[in-house]
Amino acid sequence: MKNTLVIDLEAEKKEILKRYRALLRASKSTLQKGDKKEIRKAFDMALESHKDMRRKSGEPYIYHPIAVAQIAAEEIGLGTTSIVCALLHDVVEDTDITLEDIEREFGKKTAKIIDGLTKISGVFDTNSSLQAENFRKMLLTLADDVRVILIKLADRLHNMRTMDFMPRHKQLKIASETIYLYAPLAHRLGLYAIKSELEDLSMKYLEPDTYKYIATQLNEKKAERNAFVKSFVEPINDILAEQGLIANVYGRPKSIHSIWNKMKKKNIPFEEVYDLFAIRIILDSSPESEKADCWKAYSIVTDLYRPNPDRLRDWVSSPKGNGYESLHTTVMGPKGQWVEVQIRTQRMNEIAEKGFAAHWKYKESSNDNGLDQWIMKVREMLSNPESNALDFLDDFKMNLFSDEIFIFTPKGALLQLPLGATALDFAFEIHTDIGAKCIGAKVNHKLVPLSYKLQNGDQVEIITSSKQTPKEDWLNIVMTAKAKSKIKSSLKEEKRKIAEEGKELLERKLKSLKITYNTDNLNKLSYFFKLQSTQDLFIAVATGKIELKDLREYVASEKEIENRGNEKVNDNERIDALLKKVKGPESDVLLIGEDLQKIDYTLAACCNPIPGDDVFGFVTVNEGIKIHRTNCPNAAQLMANYGYRVVKAKWNRQQELSFLTGLRIVGIDDVGLINNLTKVISNDFNVNIRSITIDTNDGIFDGNIKVFVNDKDHLDNLIKNLLEVKGVTGVTRFDA
Repeated sequence: MKNTLVIDLEAEKKEILKRYRALLRASKSTLQKGDKKEIRKAFDMALESHKDMRRKSGEPYIYHPIAVAQIAAEEIGLGTTSIVCALLHDVVEDTDITLEDIEREFGKKTAKIIDGLTKISGVFDTNSSLQAENFRKMLLTLADDVRVILIKLADRLHNMRTMDFMPRHKQLKIASETIYLYAPLAHRLGLYAIKSELEDLSMKYLEPDTYKYIATQLNEKKAERNAFVKSFVEPINDILAEQGLIANVYGRPKSIHSIWNKMKKKNIPFEEVYDLFAIRIILDSSPESEKADCWKAYSIVTDLYRPNPDRLRDWVSSPKGNGYESLHTTVMGPKGQWVEVQIRTQRMNEIAEKGFAAHWKYKESSNDNGLDQWIMKVREMLSNPESNALDFLDDFKMNLFSDEIFIFTPKGALLQLPLGATALDFAFEIHTDIGAKCIGAKVNHKLVPLSYKLQNGDQVEIITSSKQTPKEDWLNIVMTAKAKSKIKSSLKEEKRKIAEEGKELLERKLKSLKITYNTDNLNKLSYFFKLQSTQDLFIAVATGKIELKDLREYVASEKEIENRGNEKVNDNERIDALLKKVKGPESDVLLIGEDLQKIDYTLAACCNPIPGDDVFGFVTVNEGIKIHRTNCPNAAQLMANYGYRVVKAKWNRQQELSFLTGLRIVGIDDVGLINNLTKVISNDFNVNIRSITIDTNDGIFDGNIKVFVNDKDHLDNLIKNLLEVKGVTGVTRFDA
């Protein structure tokens, strides 16, 4: 036995060296003099400090840092400093090596990046209730050095690629966090390939059945697709060559996640998604002829195939905020289906694939860089110390994902705003004071309200008044994080002033009632008037909502309040108590469906789970435990932000309970169709119908039926039988 272990370790040693050499090959293009020595030093340090550690799969731990360094070098295109940091990214956290040791060996810069990586590794901690706070720290380090985030993305990508050996609840949590935060970050930093892979891998764990289904479908049609691409591309290649344009033309399949998104958004089955791939034309052009060459290629394609005029996207003249440049058009292929064609140069392609890292390479030539502006915005948002981490996270996420629109000032300067931004957002974008005093705007010389949604290319002039101050409902009008945080801090300032006045008033009134002005009494008063905080109490007094007569009522019922005050349990204590009760010693899985007395739970209205659905429990402050489907629209956010309040849950088998769910049925209207549908539902399945709404328009039938079913199998059978009714073309479940 001993013998085989030695052989095993020998084989592992060889494998480690093989992987290390592959890493050196991947980083060859960026290596300067002496770099190899630095990388070797980092590798030796990592190897030594992780020597007794293994991953969940049983492999030596060192495979992980090598893989992360490889992704950083090969897929993101980072240089030596980043490779060193990637190799050492876990040593400070997991071993005895300190930051001082790293600074002594590798210098200040490396130590700073590793410090950033160590700080944000807490995002991975399962019991942490501070995911949002951690994410904020991560962005603070981004503002210092973007490499921290790029290495973190490489780390997350490798973790996602090797998640098979983790327990299911960890997989769900990590995948949720990835789809919620890391994929949008990769998107914003222009790392298109990594963003797509992170989305696909998250989907593999969050929606395993759909993922497998789409992957199988894509695989089956592969040969047919390749043949189509070949026949589509040949004539393009011929004419490009005739015109002296050197180009590489190929078909690129769309990611599984983007196909799934399209199916959901348009409510169509896989067979009807026509753009399963895009044709890409990569031109080899000199910097001065780039634009002209792209348009030349565009005219060649559109001469051969008729374009859809509404589908031209020109990011060559005005690149996206993350630096993306490309010309997209959709043309009618020879077999009567639409095909997306993307035209760009090699430089543009490298920026599209490698995003941020490629920018450094072309930094000199590119004028003001959208990404630099974006990082400036991040710095600005982070410098606002008052914002609550969770609000911040949501605002930030909104701004990560949105497409940009271009808006002009009255003098013709160009500003970029997220899609959906309003006139008020534009005012704050120009300057905080202009935003705070804004009363309206002129868009293309027409007067519009603050809430007017701007369109691409609008020219906007802001109208201000010295009397105007920010209002609470402005928060519903704006969507940029900058505007939100400025409005919130103005409102806080305003509230603070009013509260100061209220405080003095309250002191005088309490004195007249012979009540001591102290924290304890203020808290009792706030509780009595059902106010969130003492500040709200002061404001209520200042604005006259609480008068002397109300305070007298308080005095009268103070005895009762004291008794009740003792009962009031702190929210956090309540959550902890519930968590302890649920995560009892005997099992950490919450069984739902029977024995309802033991633990009080309700089914979440946002996704209406039914038995058989993959579910989890979420501990709320006031409503006990809510059961959500793992693919609920809110699940990713809950798991990413409040991981510690999520409990594993599964259904117990039971038949007698029924659950409400909704079915949308579409088809071709026919005499007796409704009768046939209700017959299938009531007779064949003994299902109770709660409500039925039907709309027929020009021979098309569209109905919503709410029914009670026992579990997921029951529902799947019902859907299968409904699809067999003559005239029905589609049945989908919606959350009733």
